[in-house]
Amino acid sequence: MSRQQRAEIDAMIRRPRPQGPRSVEELRAGFRAMMAGMIVPAGIRSRTATLGDQPAVLVETAGAPKAGTVLYFHGGSYVAGSPETAMSLTGNLVAKTGFRAFSLDYRLAPEHPFPAAIEDGLSAYHALLDSGEAPSAIAFAGDSAGGGLAVTVCLAARDAGLPMPAAIVAFSPGLDMTRTGASMDSKAGIDPSFTRAGLDHTGAMYLAGQDPHQPMLSPATLADLTGFPPMLLQSGTNEMILDDSTRMATRAREAGVDVILDITVDVPHVFQAFAGALDEADEALDRAALFLRQRIRTRDTAHPAEG
Repeated sequence: MSRQQRAEIDAMIRRPRPQGPRSVEELRAGFRAMMAGMIVPAGIRSRTATLGDQPAVLVETAGAPKAGTVLYFHGGSYVAGSPETAMSLTGNLVAKTGFRAFSLDYRLAPEHPFPAAIEDGLSAYHALLDSGEAPSAIAFAGDSAGGGLAVTVCLAARDAGLPMPAAIVAFSPGLDMTRTGASMDSKAGIDPSFTRAGLDHTGAMYLAGQDPHQPMLSPATLADLTGFPPMLLQSGTNEMILDDSTRMATRAREAGVDVILDITVDVPHVFQAFAGALDEADEALDRAALFLRQRIRTRDTAHPAEG
């Protein structure tokens, strides 16, 4: 294991920040600045697109892409982030699988609180299906809040009577807005990214007064996962929201869902974004890419037109 790499990344994340709650503009600027330092792999290309009612970024290999689509949801606590801030993650998934990825620029809180992001994700999935893409050729993926969306958009799709995608991959997903996991306390101080006060601050923007005790906000403890596709949940032991993944895995298994719970020791929230600088990140993305390649099934036809 890369002890020095992990120590350097932990120290970087712990750099002093302004005290007290930060404004939305400060949160977004800080997140952009942090993610701008991530390494984007060579051999990919990207361009703007539209998916459903929202803008998106289409990420592809520089050569001919393989048939198959990853619908990606970026992180940022539902308040910050964009397809650009997640480019190290989408870029690596594309480079390692050969599939294309649509990274959705879903609406953010507090301007657009719950359930706007879920609605945008469902509209994007509708658009892919309407374009002729087979559900067996589509996987949902995301990190942090986007990992939560990969699950809740799938819930919304199932409840709307849509066919399930081939798989879900979630990196350090946020799956419990009630914040009741034991790791919220046991990992406090160990987690270099989060504090309870910080999670409460951004969570309140997304909730906008809604009760978090509902499946679309806390699926790790309340969702019925019957009929869900296979899931890969990847998290690190240095995360306050680690138990979001562990409890989701238990819930999925009890519902008869194929689930892989992939926990890496002594790494932070969304450690996969540090690919190229952290060995464990590259190895985790290799495992995620293998999972996607094993699950996505395509027809021997060209991709439908993007739109």
